[in-house]
Amino acid sequence: MIGIGLGFKWFIFVVMALTAVGASIIMVTRKNPIHSALWLIVTFFSIAVLYVTLNATFIAVAQVMVYAGAVMMLVIFVIMLIHLEWGARLGHKKSFPKLIGSIITIILFLQILAGVYTYSNTGQHGIYTAQKLAEIGNTRAVGTVLYGKYAFAFEIASILLLVGIVGAVLLARKRKEQER
Repeated sequence: MIGIGLGFKWFIFVVMALTAVGASIIMVTRKNPIHSALWLIVTFFSIAVLYVTLNATFIAVAQVMVYAGAVMMLVIFVIMLIHLEWGARLGHKKSFPKLIGSIITIILFLQILAGVYTYSNTGQHGIYTAQKLAEIGNTRAVGTVLYGKYAFAFEIASILLLVGIVGAVLLARKRKEQER
């Protein structure tokens, strides 16, 4: 019975990993930014399922709420404000930048493969063992670390997101005033 559960969990993990990779490839190949944003949401949801299969339920819920919810709403809002129609008008004239982008993509993919094949877990172990996590739960462990040790970095990230939102609104307002 345990083998069936682990086999099913492994199957779901592989399917969702392939879905995440496929959706991310489709996302970067779309010309329409709204379609890219929707494929990015599919990628985020499949990554959240990966977290669930790894017993990181708090991170999975945070992934859906923060990334698929808030960040993607921000991205779609910015796309709608800035009017990215000019990207569709450029056409297929720029083949050299596409070639350079493809070469850089292949190099980065090879670096990722090299990292995967040469990985060794020699890092420092954390303070939370598997038994301690089972006692206190993932949510409390993440909250303690996030709002304790990394509270300053968390606040800086929130300020950077706020600055990005204000910048997008100001750019959109300036562009609309210039059109009048």
